[in-house]
Amino acid sequence: MYKRHIAILGSTGSIGRQTLDVVRRNKELFEIELLTANNSSELLINQALEFDANNVVICNKDKYKEVSDALQDKGIKVFAGMQSVCDLVTSERVDMVVASMVGFSGLAPTIAAIKAGKAIALANKETLVAAGWIIMNLAEKYHAAIIPVDSEHSAIFQCLLGAQGNKIKRIHLTASGGPFRTWKKDEIALATKQQALKHPQWNMGDKITIDSATMMNKGFEVIEAKWLFDCRPEDINVIVHPEAIIHSMIEFDDGAVLAQMGHPDMREPIQFALCFPDRKPLDIGKLDFAGIGNLSFFEPDMEKFPALALAFKAITRGGNIPCAMNAANEAAVAAYLQDRIGFYDISDIVNECMDGVDFVGDPGLEDIFETNDTVYSKAKEIISKVSGGR
Repeated sequence: MYKRHIAILGSTGSIGRQTLDVVRRNKELFEIELLTANNSSELLINQALEFDANNVVICNKDKYKEVSDALQDKGIKVFAGMQSVCDLVTSERVDMVVASMVGFSGLAPTIAAIKAGKAIALANKETLVAAGWIIMNLAEKYHAAIIPVDSEHSAIFQCLLGAQGNKIKRIHLTASGGPFRTWKKDEIALATKQQALKHPQWNMGDKITIDSATMMNKGFEVIEAKWLFDCRPEDINVIVHPEAIIHSMIEFDDGAVLAQMGHPDMREPIQFALCFPDRKPLDIGKLDFAGIGNLSFFEPDMEKFPALALAFKAITRGGNIPCAMNAANEAAVAAYLQDRIGFYDISDIVNECMDGVDFVGDPGLEDIFETNDTVYSKAKEIISKVSGGR
């Protein structure tokens, strides 16, 4: 049986580790062609040895010798730097690229893979947030399939398979509400990173967990849904669903609604993407509807979670504004994780940067990279003032 050759960009992150667990459970189906990491050299070495990876890239060139020395006698080729990632994803041996790098850094290698016509299992939100129309146009031009890995977008994708081509009226994008759903606004304002990192349902990396706490993550998903499913922002309804059992829904003109349900476990949408169009067994437990009892739904509170409103503002304005929003958010979340700013400083900084950026209505890739660099630097200046130089 032919094994599907997989490249995992960001293999030491949360999605990357869970992807490797799916591979571990299905060794007869997959071969690891490429693993990449930014700084986590020890874990990258261990992953490469366990899965007998053909190639690895450590993006931090200062750690190249450590990784190379550990793997040079194992027949595993070792490279360094982001350009190596972009080069290796185009290899004829790669069948599918799991784009799970965190942040804007995932854009360039994803574009390289798309231009090589690779199937993309897309977990990197920032790629579509910053450059959605560019990515979708490239995917069409180079016949590169994009299969969403986010649980919400995977759910919509799966529901659309059951729609049999019928036009949908609305997308209902579910949100857990994060750790502060029931908190008062003045309490949220004082929230520490330790509190923000305690997500009630999902096990994720630090950056995406903070984004979930601010609900910027759901804003990103609104923008992703617009591009992935070719719909208008006003046709995307965000609904808070704390149990995280229904991962998202589609609604038809006749009022019928299709929902995809499952445990809040990222291995399900990851395996679905890796095996598509087939479904394979996955032993992560089955839903016990009687045990669940009730499912609840609430309108999102835009006053308590202004980041969600900023995302709608960004995609409505369009152009390079979503890219600016993403760049400012990356800088602000990093500062929050360093205890340099407060919780609501994140959305305040994002809003200031969005309003201050030079608008480009029809940006090319050069504009996107310039906007990202300019706004990230501006956000760091604002952070320095807010934090008093901390």
